[in-house]
Amino acid sequence: MIRFFYLIEKEFKHIFRDKFMPKLIFAVPIIQLLILPFAANFDVKNINLKIIDRDNSALSARLAGKLSASEYFAASYGKDSYEKEFSGIENGTIDIILEIPKGFEKGLVVSKNSQVLISVNAINGIKGGLGASYAGSIINDFSSGLFADSAAAQNSKKIEILSDYRFNPYLNSKAFIVPAILVFLISLMGGILSALNIVSEKELGTMEQMNVAPVSKTMFIASKMFPVWIIGMAVLTIGMAVSYAVYGLFPKGSFLLIYLFAAVYLTAFMAFGLIISNISSSAQQAILAFLFFIMIFLLMSGIFTPLSSMPNWAQKITLLNPVRYIVEAVRAIYLKGAGFSDLRAQFFAICAFSAILNTYAVASFKRSSS
Repeated sequence: MIRFFYLIEKEFKHIFRDKFMPKLIFAVPIIQLLILPFAANFDVKNINLKIIDRDNSALSARLAGKLSASEYFAASYGKDSYEKEFSGIENGTIDIILEIPKGFEKGLVVSKNSQVLISVNAINGIKGGLGASYAGSIINDFSSGLFADSAAAQNSKKIEILSDYRFNPYLNSKAFIVPAILVFLISLMGGILSALNIVSEKELGTMEQMNVAPVSKTMFIASKMFPVWIIGMAVLTIGMAVSYAVYGLFPKGSFLLIYLFAAVYLTAFMAFGLIISNISSSAQQAILAFLFFIMIFLLMSGIFTPLSSMPNWAQKITLLNPVRYIVEAVRAIYLKGAGFSDLRAQFFAICAFSAILNTYAVASFKRSSS
């Protein structure tokens, strides 16, 4: 054990003697938590809406004003014809064109029926679809309000819809993305530091000395992982503190359960980093290989898009992705207050990944040093 502690001390000195590395380790989580939730915002707002009012009546002006007042639209009025304004959709400066035709007010007053034309720039399908849905909802509210006092409306039966948004009542996308970013941070720190660990020994020329030292290969691997594990848990703590201070996000579940999942997950992801380090001959190779795999893991984990929106074949592939299980667990603990009994499947899956990857990390190190 004394040898093990000396090896750990060596690793900490190796990390913190570098003037740049400690700043990078603790500055990156703070900066990314301050930037990514705003950059990866799923709230669709500021949709560029062009309103063409051909009727120029009191009702058409009320409808245009109602659309302009919405926080979802950045509305402007077009003076040209529809055909000329359509060039804005073609060059991407306009998301939606709404044309109010002549006779709009007359149709509503006389026959209680009228039409408007909505043209949608659907290159960005999410923005276009939601924009059209927002506009349609506002127009329906406008139409309902016009005839709210009519005898027909008073005598008709209505179905009232009461919505209850569970786990995220304010529909704040940051509540969805921030827990996933915490996973991203510990994956990045734990993985990349581990990937550089053994390959740095090769580049410095100290690997031969470690091979002849009276230290078992398992102890050597463990001494490489333990300091990174401590740093990863510290990064998680910093990230949770920043999440609460900046976004007001506080786990509804147990802090200890988050740390339990993170502790086991870090051992799995650090082992993956060590495998890359074992098979790499330079730091450049290790970093490029790690970045290649981390991008696949993150995109196939449900961090940015729900797994249910992926095709069936992709959903089956995600079962082999350890990041998927930790993202599901941390989100459930943060937003739903899930307990261990709710997350047993995810926990045992992470444990299985940890056991397999650590076993292979030791085995690959033996082969690379033989």
